[in-house]
Amino acid sequence: MNSSGIRPSRWVRNPFVHTLKFSTADKIKIGLMSLTVFPVRLLVVSFLMLLAWPFAFAASLGRSEYVAEPRSWLRRFIDRSLRVIMRAMWFCGGFHWIKVKGERVAPSEAPIITVAPHSSYFDAIPVTRTMCSIVAKLESGSIPVWGTLIKYIRPVFVFRSDQDSRKQTVEEIKRRAHSGGEWPQIMIFPEGTCTNRSSLILFKAGAFIPGLPVQPVVLRYQNKLDTISWTWQGPGAFKILWLTLCQPHNAMEIEYLPVYTPSDEEKENPTLFASNVRKVMAKALEVPLTDLSFEDREISFSEGPLRIQDPSSLLEFSLLVRRLGLKTTESLLKELASRARKLQRHQLNLEDLACFLHLPVTNTLQDVINLFVKDEEGHVDIRHFVIALSTVYRPSRSMETLKLAFEMYKNEDSGEVHEDELASTLEIMLGVKEVELSLLFMELGGPDTGKITYDELHHFIDEHPRFVHDHIDFKDRPRKFGIGRPNTCNGQNHDKDN
Repeated sequence: MNSSGIRPSRWVRNPFVHTLKFSTADKIKIGLMSLTVFPVRLLVVSFLMLLAWPFAFAASLGRSEYVAEPRSWLRRFIDRSLRVIMRAMWFCGGFHWIKVKGERVAPSEAPIITVAPHSSYFDAIPVTRTMCSIVAKLESGSIPVWGTLIKYIRPVFVFRSDQDSRKQTVEEIKRRAHSGGEWPQIMIFPEGTCTNRSSLILFKAGAFIPGLPVQPVVLRYQNKLDTISWTWQGPGAFKILWLTLCQPHNAMEIEYLPVYTPSDEEKENPTLFASNVRKVMAKALEVPLTDLSFEDREISFSEGPLRIQDPSSLLEFSLLVRRLGLKTTESLLKELASRARKLQRHQLNLEDLACFLHLPVTNTLQDVINLFVKDEEGHVDIRHFVIALSTVYRPSRSMETLKLAFEMYKNEDSGEVHEDELASTLEIMLGVKEVELSLLFMELGGPDTGKITYDELHHFIDEHPRFVHDHIDFKDRPRKFGIGRPNTCNGQNHDKDN
């Protein structure tokens, strides 16, 4: 089965950032609700959650994690009781009526339900309505009270930083999906992280590896003021709870889409299966696709003395690298840097770059070149590519990328790098344009040669934690890689690629 195509859009709005803007009327309303309705709602919601806990705790005693439970009268009674309590809890939280479109199918027809977009802990509403199992972070089970409720629905726990745990999670999903309806349906949020709902990011393949039919479900929160989204940068968990409970009503819609049955090709290729289901869901939501993933959040929120200032160009570069199928490793970076140093100032065209990377000539590779400043003949400095690749591979280890750049640029005898070369490197690493280093070289003291070694710069950065803020000037707005200087390090004039 093939869905109608939706062309993925280029990165426009960072899906991992949520900014709230309040009108005067919003501020007055929140102020009044905070003094009147909010304390009552919080008290009642807390009471109902505590009321649900003994039901879930009693049902979980002595239960095996690996054996499906029979649908006994006790289990059905507890299920119904918890659904009533949870619905009352959401009602008291302002979700007075929840519009449901479509129908949920039986586990035998679709053992897996895929839900998107994932943007908040309020996405638990469809879980509590259905009592489906979920895939959850291991630490979720340790949350007081709420963790017991999570354990009751027989989740598949995953420890994200452990590759073995991820493999075990996939195997457990496959085992349950192929149980013929013995286990509850598994409700999976395939994005794997919360976003601001401005687009659908890449789906993880776990829900699609079994190769069985899935039922897509889309969520819509319809309040004009978005107090729901809980992303990597934005309001914290308690602020989201406070602001949401201060809304007179929280409008929500759950839509069950038709079951998606994979073709033979999709059964063999879970990535294709995931991509096509994502297109169906994006079409229903009327939002664009963006080929960013859970891992790309590290680019948005890098740390360290040279943290990325504007991630937009680097996120787009990361997207293109992923499309190229280029698997970045430490050894690959060292190899590319060594070969780039031998080329030094030699500029590469499209065919040269394809040969350098051992990749075919494609439109995607041309898009990569277009991100960088080129000369009139469309040539690029391969060292810029290596610096960008290192930055997106290890965004919070900027000093390692800086050292790699010095290895490619430095004078063999003195170990020094010219000011223009350092400026070009920092532009790429920081995601900014027109870096000016005059202040840095003035602060270094000694004769101003316009050159610096890695050890000198490293020492200076160690002594100045606010290095970027205090010693570098640049235009802080979205840009493309490279720099158009009257006299670049290779003696050629470059124009910014617009």
